[in-house]
Order: sequence, then C-alpha cells, then structure tokens
Amino acid sequence: MTSPKSSKSGGAGFALSAYLVWGLMPLYFSLVHTVLPLEFVGWRAMFTLPTALLLVAGARQWGELKRVLSQPRLVGVLAASAAIIGANWLIYLWAIQQGHIYAASLGYYINPLCNVLLGTVLLKERLSRGQWFAVALAAAGTSLLAWEARQMLWLSLAIALSFSLYGLIRKLVPVGAMAGLGVETILLAPPALLLLAVQPGGLMHSSFGHDWYTSLVIAAAGIVTAVPLLLFTAAAQRMDYSALGFFQFIAPTMVFLEGLLIFREPLKLDQLACFILIWSAIAVFVWDLLASKRQLRRVVTA
Repeated sequence: MTSPKSSKSGGAGFALSAYLVWGLMPLYFSLVHTVLPLEFVGWRAMFTLPTALLLVAGARQWGELKRVLSQPRLVGVLAASAAIIGANWLIYLWAIQQGHIYAASLGYYINPLCNVLLGTVLLKERLSRGQWFAVALAAAGTSLLAWEARQMLWLSLAIALSFSLYGLIRKLVPVGAMAGLGVETILLAPPALLLLAVQPGGLMHSSFGHDWYTSLVIAAAGIVTAVPLLLFTAAAQRMDYSALGFFQFIAPTMVFLEGLLIFREPLKLDQLACFILIWSAIAVFVWDLLASKRQLRRVVTA
C-alpha cells in the first residue's frame, strides 16, 4: 500500500497541532472522571462518528467516502486500523482504571521509538548519524522510566505498538484523512453500541443523559477525538514516519508539566533525567534536519 499523499510536504504543522491537542487530553479526562472507562470508550466512538461525518460533509468528501466503502479491500484495511485504535483506547483506559498510570504514560514515550523502528525496517527510511544519536539519547531517557515500570512493561509496549501500527496503516492506505476516519468510525459504531449495552446497568443507567453538564462533556469527546486523529493522519501521509515519531514526545511532556504544575504531582529524579535526555534528543534531531536542509539548499543553488 502506498499513499498518494505520502510525498507531500508540510506535515510538521499537522503533527505539532495533533500532539498539542493530545497533550491537553488529561485536562479533558479530568472532566469525565466520574464516567467508567469502558462506558466512556463506547461513547467516545459513538460521538466521533457524527463528528467525522459532519467534517466529511463540510469538506465535500462524500464522493471519497463512497469510493472507499465500495472497495472491500480498503474497508478491510480500515477495519484493521479501527480495531487497533479502539484497542488502544481500551488498553489505555484499562491501565488508568487499574492504577497503572506510570506504565500507561510510558507507552507514549516508547511509541516514538516504535515509529523509528517501523520506519527504518518496513518503510526503508534512512537516518543520518546525528539522527541515530538522537534516537539513542531518547532510548536512554525512556529506559529510565521503563525500569520503574518494568513489571507492567508489557502494558506500555501494548499501548506503544498499537498506536504505532495504527499510524503505519493510515500512512500507507490510499485514503484521505477525513474519508478514512469516517469509515473507521462507521465500523467502530456497532461494537461501541454493544459495549454500552453490556456495561453494568446498560444504556438505561448510562452517565450520558444523567445531567446536562456530564452529557455535554461526554458529547465533546467526538470533537476531542476526531480533530487530532485527522491532523495525525494528515501528518503521517506527508512526512517520514521516523521523523513523525519525535513529535510524539510533545504530548507526554505536556502531560508531565500538567501533572507537575496543575495536579501537583511530585517530581521524581528519574523523570527529570528522562526529560533532559529526551529533549536533548529532540534538539539533536531538529538540528540535524535543519543542517541537512541547509546543505541541500547550497547544493541546489550551487
């Protein structure tokens, strides 16, 4: 599979926007802390569907959506990506529910390293020496956190690999971001409805409809979910998957700062060392990219 948009430039802006939104997600999740995680996953999928379809309509992408739905092969590939992102939501929220917050957050630090692995092995992307040095710094920083969460490392790996595989599929499948999300949410709707029906109390005792504030916050999950996924897919289709991975560090770093400054969580020495190494890695990676662009510009103008 190859995406017709994979050669386009300008993915950095989409990636930055997506991860900035994801970095603010803990603030949103704090508003729905009274909703059971499994129920919230169900409502999240259900409200993302109309949001995605409204975006498709606004962008006049109905033709693209119908084209994709008429091709069983594309529907099958998007069914796989929908299942993977749904599993990612479930695993993450299960981890939070069980109190494995450290292991869950670690998953999104491992995720960029998975992107580099998939990009170099499967997509044959090449990294310079400077970029490999940046990867080594990031891996060293992540390993500090991994040691603390080593007993639940399998959970962190499941979160990281599921999101990396989702991004890889969406990068390669020849479907636009909006139409692809529309198909994914259509496919997720039936299992989401089943999930809501079998939860304790069923739909009759759902958090949605209990009071106007909680209902409004739950319904907002459609926008909160759809917008960053669209931005992420647009970025994945426009830039190297290895480079996209380094943007991933933005979200967990924002979560760290929110925990430190807003939720007043204590700062641990291993966390501080990890962030120093990771942001040093990002600085090296960005410096190498800019140096490569300057060198290319000199060659072109010579």
